[in-house]
Amino acid sequence: MNIDWAALGSVFGVSLAVTVALVGLFTLGIVGLSKHEAATSGAASATGGAPSTARAGAYVCFALCAAAVAYGIYLIVA
Repeated sequence: MNIDWAALGSVFGVSLAVTVALVGLFTLGIVGLSKHEAATSGAASATGGAPSTARAGAYVCFALCAAAVAYGIYLIVA
């Protein structure tokens, strides 16, 4: 059995980078929703933007996460 170590390392590197990016996007979505909640409840005085902007940004992050997962499933099935 012959293992192509370069291909294995490439797959490992790409999967690690995509995983970190996906977790980062999801984290940004959670932070955006928490900023929206803090702004609407009046708990934080300086949230760094309008509450609707934070919510919209969170929804964009979640949509990008869903698109990445859907693309991964497409690659597996196709």
